[in-house]
Amino acid sequence: MKEKILVFIPMYNCEKQIVRVLDQLNGEIKKYISEAIIVNNRSTDNGEQAAIEKIKKMNAGFPIKVLKNRENYGLGGSHKVAFNYAIENNFDYIIVLHGDDQGSISDFIPLLQSGKYKEYDCCLGARFMKGSRLIGYSKLRIWGNYGFNLLFSLVVHKSVKDLGSGLNLYKVKTLKSKYYIQYPDTLYFNDLMILASCYYKQKMMFYPISWREEDQVSNNKLLNFSCSLLKMLWKYMKNKKNYIGQDMRTKKIDEYLVEEIYINQI
Repeated sequence: MKEKILVFIPMYNCEKQIVRVLDQLNGEIKKYISEAIIVNNRSTDNGEQAAIEKIKKMNAGFPIKVLKNRENYGLGGSHKVAFNYAIENNFDYIIVLHGDDQGSISDFIPLLQSGKYKEYDCCLGARFMKGSRLIGYSKLRIWGNYGFNLLFSLVVHKSVKDLGSGLNLYKVKTLKSKYYIQYPDTLYFNDLMILASCYYKQKMMFYPISWREEDQVSNNKLLNFSCSLLKMLWKYMKNKKNYIGQDMRTKKIDEYLVEEIYINQI
């Protein structure tokens, strides 16, 4: 029986890029997708309307929904919306594809074709391993990522090749306890997911992908981000169980609510 796969596209001020991201859902990848959702995190540009107009012109063959967060939940919060949606709608797997068009979902086609993804709890796109391809990335950021990948690897005793690209695949079964709810609603969400995967002894695979920086705007302040990662690792080293089990959100949200803005006609 065909696996039920949801594609989740988080979007925040990606008006220029979202149309290109939706174009990625055409071609060979289509046969693996059961549904796609765009989660708009209260964008201040015209990205939502650009997405809707593009979807209207597509012959997708599967449902594509545009959802809008009730408030700005951050990137981590948008992940929680999508993970909850995947659980509630009985999906087997969820693919995360960022709406800024830096990654390419077609990189996952060999993984899906072979069925190898079924052997893992998560398959994480890696920009900094053998076989990956980087376009427009500065040497400073590349070497900085190498350094943090090494630090994380030493702390978790497992080879870590990327701390959070925008192309990942998760087995929904492993998310059903909703352990992720207490993690930050910020850019650090992916880093905590990696630590949690290691702590809970999930089967984790890093997979080489292509990555490009062209007209995207980064929300990542390098120095602050680096300091926060070091603090995160230190707290994890001191007491893994307490750290992974605590609520790390600065604002407690009881329920991550969305409204459905648009769904295509199949």
